[in-house]
Amino acid sequence: MKIFKLMSLLTFSSSLLFASQSNATEIKCSKDLKKVMVKTKYSTFKINDKGYIDSIKSNSSKKEYASAENPSPLMSMFIGKKLVQPTSSSFNKKNNSFSLTYPNGSIAKVKVKVAKSYFTLKLLSLTKRAGVEAIVWGPFNTKVKGLIGDIIGVVRDKDWVVGMMGLDDNTIPGPPVDGDCFSMHYYVHSPDTEKYPIPSKYKEGQQFSIGGGGHSDIAFYSRPEEYFQMAFGNAVEIKPEFGTAIYYNARDRRLKRTINYSLLPFFPKHRPRSLEVDPVDVDFIGSSVAIYSVPRGKGLSSIKEMVYAENLPRPTLNGKWIKDPASYRADMAWYGPQTKLIEYANQLGIKNVQDEGMGEYYPDFKNTFGGKRVNFNGKASEIADLTKETNKDGISYGLHTLCVFLRTNSSIVRPEASKKLQSVLRTKIAKPITKTDSTLTVSRLSLLAEKGTWHDSRKLNVIRVGTELMTYDTVTTTSPYVLSGVKRGVYGTKITTHKAGEELVKLQINCYKGFLPDMDLLLDYADFYADFLTKGGMNYVCFDGNESFVYQGHGYYAFARFYRRLFESFKKKGGKELKVMGSATFGGCWHYVTVLNVGGDNRMFNPETGIWGTQGKDWRNGLFNNFLPVSFGIQKFKSYWNIYDMENLQAKAIGWDATYMLGLSQGSAENNPDKDELFDAFRIWEETRGTNLFSKEDKLLLRSPGFKFHLRKHDAKNYSLYKVKALRTATVKNHQTLVVNNPFATQQLQAEFKLQRDVKSITITLENGAKITINHAAKNGDYIIVKNKIAYLADKNRRKTADATVKGKLVFKKGNNTFKMDTDTKAGYYIKVNSLEFVKKLKLK
Repeated sequence: MKIFKLMSLLTFSSSLLFASQSNATEIKCSKDLKKVMVKTKYSTFKINDKGYIDSIKSNSSKKEYASAENPSPLMSMFIGKKLVQPTSSSFNKKNNSFSLTYPNGSIAKVKVKVAKSYFTLKLLSLTKRAGVEAIVWGPFNTKVKGLIGDIIGVVRDKDWVVGMMGLDDNTIPGPPVDGDCFSMHYYVHSPDTEKYPIPSKYKEGQQFSIGGGGHSDIAFYSRPEEYFQMAFGNAVEIKPEFGTAIYYNARDRRLKRTINYSLLPFFPKHRPRSLEVDPVDVDFIGSSVAIYSVPRGKGLSSIKEMVYAENLPRPTLNGKWIKDPASYRADMAWYGPQTKLIEYANQLGIKNVQDEGMGEYYPDFKNTFGGKRVNFNGKASEIADLTKETNKDGISYGLHTLCVFLRTNSSIVRPEASKKLQSVLRTKIAKPITKTDSTLTVSRLSLLAEKGTWHDSRKLNVIRVGTELMTYDTVTTTSPYVLSGVKRGVYGTKITTHKAGEELVKLQINCYKGFLPDMDLLLDYADFYADFLTKGGMNYVCFDGNESFVYQGHGYYAFARFYRRLFESFKKKGGKELKVMGSATFGGCWHYVTVLNVGGDNRMFNPETGIWGTQGKDWRNGLFNNFLPVSFGIQKFKSYWNIYDMENLQAKAIGWDATYMLGLSQGSAENNPDKDELFDAFRIWEETRGTNLFSKEDKLLLRSPGFKFHLRKHDAKNYSLYKVKALRTATVKNHQTLVVNNPFATQQLQAEFKLQRDVKSITITLENGAKITINHAAKNGDYIIVKNKIAYLADKNRRKTADATVKGKLVFKKGNNTFKMDTDTKAGYYIKVNSLEFVKKLKLK
């Protein structure tokens, strides 16, 4: 066996040695057990005698990624709203664990384990823990700051990735904060300062309100500049002086605490409100994280390694991990009767359908499907009747729900309100209450004087005593604490008598003016949805209102609690693979949410121009930075689309590795006269998803906003890719000559002439003398369409109404081309021409 020479003394310890194999992963420590080196395949981490990472170096380039001036504590404690960091560290070689000592005398035992591309830390024990609310992994301070993945705690520059991931549900992204969740805002940060320099009037990390005053989620997206980033989480904090800080934390959730929180804190109508958080039986002992530092192209594969090795949630679609870009597909948003749904999905090659036309579904435990039925094959049918057919064809079908938002008319509310409705505070009534009393006396004021809850602009005070709901106007702030202006039996609950000492709770109000489940009812909701889906034969669900888990005060942990139970219960009830679309994603549900096809049409992305809208820019950055599929939202199928419009939507989606829903109904599909041609072209592109047909360079080309693209399929493995230049002119007058420049080679003319006035006859003369003649009345908005060597008159929906007579060859030569239209009136017109250029042949390997 070859003996490797020992390396020379390491700079940070005279006695720390390791073997020089390039792919070795190991842990070494100094003789005094104070200093430790952790080596993965890609990086070497050095931990000093105080328990801080003071070096993160690439094994290949030796480049330093840690902030030397700001070393990173392996673990901090959160006491009295402050981070307490270790003062010394020693290492136990037998069980590979650190002993971290803190100023208050606490000692944390932290086990370390090394894998191929990451290493893990796990808290085994903590002494003298009185007053410790939470533990914090890090903050890990790094020089990397290009792309900020604030949902899962990852940062990327052009060469490198540094990140951290929690390995249990209670270990959540970010530092301990009120609400255990981020608050929505914009912040100033440029992912590329050369390409997107920050104007001098702004500062790196500076925060601003989102738009719209909190009234509409469409208006939230108000900063189109690339140096404005919308926050999607708080796992990463910008540190302008050196780079970024990455946080994860775990709480002792058994402790009682009062928080002050709002998801929309910048808006007066939604300013933070107080909440007494209900304890749950979850502790931070056993909390664990994985830390990775890898080359730029290895970020997602490193996460995949830890997801599988550490037994983290890993939902699949068709056997592929949902975070694998090979699993990304276009979905369908269906509207109206479902008769043609399966036929269209099969023709398009789409395997996932969200029935948006069924409307938002509020769950109700006593009425599983809320009275919803489908219109299938011309008659009203149960949802399961439809899914029996969709499932035969491998099509996943689902509904659009309001997650765990509760309506006031729910069976959980009336006639007897559940004791599992989320509360803001808990106190007791000090005196008995008769059925006619309109005042109440409570034993403790608590937060009763605070008007409303954070997302209730009406500032409504709703309380529950027993199973009766009431509202009140005011409360005295000195003893005796009397609630006045009390209205009894509201929301259809029964008015009853109540004994002194009964619990009184003030209820949390949601943004739809209803209620929320507490942490226990969340689990009942998860079981309900699993039952709801499996009974209906559904394996796709859209959780609109995904932020409904913020209201309980446990933040990202509440998301993880619900989603883990949902997937476990779904499997127990016979479900196989479940696809989840969310209105947003948070740290606690990153593993479970498959796609986020939010927003619509040009607010997200304009497939006709290839340009992102402001909402699309914000979501693109937030999703891509967190290793999630970027989204074009819902792209509704247009009656005026031609084949290149349809193909460009698919080309751009593949170029960006994007998902979206094609908005479709029988009416919108049949209104396009070229539906079959467009659907077939769509399917050809869709078949290439998840294959190796397109290289990285090809995908960058497909993103080009200046071109559309055409994909021609020759056989099962061979294709040809073309660029399409869509040329549109300004309107010109009758008898005037129009000049259109063709940047590509001479080819057959593909054009649409659109009339601006009613006419009785038309003659179009091309530069080569070819003529197109139509002796048929045409209306304002009608088209003369030229394709496949023929021409015809079409109505405003591009449906053929009359044939044209063609004399000569209809060609579009390279360079300038002239067109002249002569009619019996002074009709104006404009022309759209599509010119193609061959790019390359493509072959599946």
